[in-house]
Amino acid sequence: MAKRHLRLEKKRAWRANVARNLKELRVLFSPISPQSAVTRSFIEKNYKDLKTHSPKLPILIREANSIDPQLWARYDLGVERGILLDGLTEEQISKVLEDLMKVGASLKS
Repeated sequence: MAKRHLRLEKKRAWRANVARNLKELRVLFSPISPQSAVTRSFIEKNYKDLKTHSPKLPILIREANSIDPQLWARYDLGVERGILLDGLTEEQISKVLEDLMKVGASLKS
């Protein structure tokens, strides 16, 4: 129980810093393809929490029938990084988002 609580606190802690390190977050996926099912589920479960922690951060959700699931982060000076999400679990997608946020923090150094 204590480990789960620590994991939830850690999850909330980095999410609170998302807006400080990103200028925009874009999620691309297909509304019908099985490859995008996990990404759709991740967005349904996490969008509200992300917006609560970062209300001014633009989070763009883009759906297209023939697109692979992707997560894109835009940083200062127009720098962008994108990751394909096909085959990832929701926990792995969360880790990808955390890693993209850390890239933004490192670009500020």
